[in-house]
Amino acid sequence: MDLPSVCCVISTLGQRPPELARTIGSVLAQRTVDGAELAVETVVVGDGVPLPSLPEVPATSPSVVHGVELPENLGIPGARNAGIAASTADLVVVLDDDGWLPDAEVLDRLRRQFAADPRLGIVSLRIVDPETGTTQRRHVPRLGDSDPLRSSDVTIFQGGACVLRRAMLDACARPDGPLAGRFVYGHEETDLAWRALDAGWRIRYDADAVMNHPATSPARHATYYRLNARNRVWVARRNLPAALVPVYLGLWTAIMVVRLRAAAPLRTWFAGFVEGWRTDPGLRRPMRWSTVWHMTRLGRPPIL
Repeated sequence: MDLPSVCCVISTLGQRPPELARTIGSVLAQRTVDGAELAVETVVVGDGVPLPSLPEVPATSPSVVHGVELPENLGIPGARNAGIAASTADLVVVLDDDGWLPDAEVLDRLRRQFAADPRLGIVSLRIVDPETGTTQRRHVPRLGDSDPLRSSDVTIFQGGACVLRRAMLDACARPDGPLAGRFVYGHEETDLAWRALDAGWRIRYDADAVMNHPATSPARHATYYRLNARNRVWVARRNLPAALVPVYLGLWTAIMVVRLRAAAPLRTWFAGFVEGWRTDPGLRRPMRWSTVWHMTRLGRPPIL
């Protein structure tokens, strides 16, 4: 069985050099299940910032580490797109710059999964808080099932802890990249997941593939509520059949009103919602109704 080549893309704003070094170190420590060093090309993207010193890889190592410095901040999907474009490996591992791989054989096991199933397009890793050993509910990509230890096919994935097949990325790319570059932050994973499913690729949540990452809240970002709303409108306008757009957005508006309650974040969220209608979401290509049914059978119809 021919095994796919692997690269790892890590984007950074330059704010966490020690954590970044730990992330890169966990990639360089990867081994095959037979104990040999696993060849991984690591691409570190400075998102509008100079990169810190990157580790020197011994000449005898099959792995390499190199950097890409973007002249301006392109946001998370734009930076990851730049990293994806800087490599030609068959599989792209995407990691947050403060997450790391505690298991030295995980990437070899994952590439064997991809080799065994040519329709496997995306694997979402299980994110574990190293302090508590727990996985936050929002990181389990299923509705009504909070069991983080159960692997299954799913309809969404975690953008900072995933493995993407390059053939899938190439097949699903749109003018703003394989990941929706114009989104800047939030819902670019949903956008790609829906496109991948519509093109016939599988998405799998692998509970045995772990990335350690401190527990956080996405609302820590100052622009979270505005971009969350704007990008939710955009992802619907880009991908959903016209009949489902008001259903999806109506349900999520109700959910956010219940979740937020406070006036200030709601005002910001609704401002982003309006922005999503007034601005260009990018190329529209609605999914097939057969994809809607497939997602429903997987437990998450594209209205939630």
